[in-house]
Amino acid sequence: MSTNTQATYGNEGYLVDPLDWDESVAATLASDEGIQLGADYWLVLNFMREYWLEHRVAPDVRHVVDFLAKEKELDKKAAKKHLFSLFPYGYVKQACKIAGMQRPRAWSTG
Repeated sequence: MSTNTQATYGNEGYLVDPLDWDESVAATLASDEGIQLGADYWLVLNFMREYWLEHRVAPDVRHVVDFLAKEKELDKKAAKKHLFSLFPYGYVKQACKIAGMQRPRAWSTG
């Protein structure tokens, strides 16, 4: 993977412009979080990116949980548990950052 040299990061490591995101940015941000991206991660990240591209806002965690429940054929409680097993330090801290979302001012995390 090539590194996106145009990406600009804010003080806490979030992208300033979500359009700067690509897979190499995700891999770098994930590595910084101690995460090795696999298929389950990409499923979540790609959903989040598609949601952002359509709505120009990061999906709330409940949208990701609903998506995972449907895709993995899980109940919502199990889907939420799975999401937080992937991103143990939190949806905003890890999933949103790796997916290239801007740093939120305030957000429902779960």
